[in-house]
Amino acid sequence: MPNCPKCEKPVYFAERKTSLGKDWHAACLRCEKCNKTLTPGSHAEHEGKPYCNQPCYAAMFGPTGFGRGGAESYVYKK
Repeated sequence: MPNCPKCEKPVYFAERKTSLGKDWHAACLRCEKCNKTLTPGSHAEHEGKPYCNQPCYAAMFGPTGFGRGGAESYVYKK
């Protein structure tokens, strides 16, 4: 039985969410920056960690400069 990459506890078949090639608990699959709950296939990944597409991933890893990436009003420190 695989362990959740976030909490390191076993993930049972009935409660698993598969994303980024790993099995997660539904409550553990959250954005690393804002902690928003994510669903498999509807988020971005950077260095094996999940991020919500807007605004976190776009602001942190997308194009920089005014009016780029659709997240110009969000400024996050990496």
